[in-house]
Amino acid sequence: MGDTLKADILSLKDEMITLRRDFHMYPELGMQEHRTAGIIENYLRGLGLEVKAGIAETGVVCVIEGNGPGKTLMLRADMDALPLDEKNDIPYCSRNEGLMHACAHDGHMAILLALAKLLNNRRNEFSGKIKLVFQPAEENAAGAFFMINEGVLENPDVKAALGLHLFTSIPIGFVGIREGVAMSCADIFSITINGKSGHISQPEKGIDAIHIAGHVITSLQSLISREISPQAAAVVHIGMINGGTANNIIADRVALSGSVRTFDDKIRTHIEDRMGGIVNNIAAAFRGTSSFNYLRGYPGLKNDKTITQLVKEVAGSVLGPEKIITPEPIMGSEDMSFFLEKVPGCFFFVGAGNKEKGLNHPHHNEFFNFDEDALVIGAEIMARAAFSYLNRLDS
Repeated sequence: MGDTLKADILSLKDEMITLRRDFHMYPELGMQEHRTAGIIENYLRGLGLEVKAGIAETGVVCVIEGNGPGKTLMLRADMDALPLDEKNDIPYCSRNEGLMHACAHDGHMAILLALAKLLNNRRNEFSGKIKLVFQPAEENAAGAFFMINEGVLENPDVKAALGLHLFTSIPIGFVGIREGVAMSCADIFSITINGKSGHISQPEKGIDAIHIAGHVITSLQSLISREISPQAAAVVHIGMINGGTANNIIADRVALSGSVRTFDDKIRTHIEDRMGGIVNNIAAAFRGTSSFNYLRGYPGLKNDKTITQLVKEVAGSVLGPEKIITPEPIMGSEDMSFFLEKVPGCFFFVGAGNKEKGLNHPHHNEFFNFDEDALVIGAEIMARAAFSYLNRLDS
């Protein structure tokens, strides 16, 4: 395989760039990736592969069978874009107003399609099966969760999973791989404060919901500063607040919502349990009432020790061991975590930033773009990891 594999992947570079730029020009939101899914489905069918489409609305799945019985490895790419107006001055700028691929999902799909062609041509070089999963709605809508509910990890049963993320905060030519907890849990909450309206000249006759909300916002931060170890990490964030109707009326209702990020399940549970009591007690102290709702979202992303070590070895052979970094856990979240709750695997970060080319804007930014040389690097690491897993690890 060796140099031949590298040469084969390099021969697919132009095709990956073409695919990536087409996806970039026509971004679609989660569960609405109909054009995107159609292109993926047609490409895979053109390779002679059997395809299942419409999973979790727009997800696409196919299986490549190797040269004999064995395990099934899942390779995953996300498909959706963001509600963002692109400001890049590039020929392949978004044509869909108000939508943008600002998180490299266009690159992830291009890599996985190239791997479909490569692995299909080399099916005699591995045993078992490779399941390619193109997943909708990674951004906030938990497409992975819905695909699992529709049986994507079954028939054939997936034994392990690999995924990657092109990352502009890591320079091109480097890869970030972390064993264990690599990304945070992401939960959301909503709070309603109920008071009593009245004229501001007679505050004693009203119950000011805005005043109560101010105390709630301040007090919730005490969970971080006074109830969580300073050696741990957690975030409680109020992102939206809405209340009041006029500048001379005491507000009778305020609605707040926000997000909680944690790495540790015990801290996650502690914050969830304590938030409701803080909100309700503060509201009662100022003669108001409240309601509190907490929704657990994406779980923390945890990489399996054995498979992560395999990916590190492979990435080191591709780039050199000195180009492999161990990033700190990221407070961002990823719904690849749902897959990795069910099966062991590894989700790693391929450096795609290039400051000299101006390709170092953060994800979810209107000027986001990445160095397309990262497509080749990501594809080679993923391919070699797939061969290594299927041909070397015990079942």
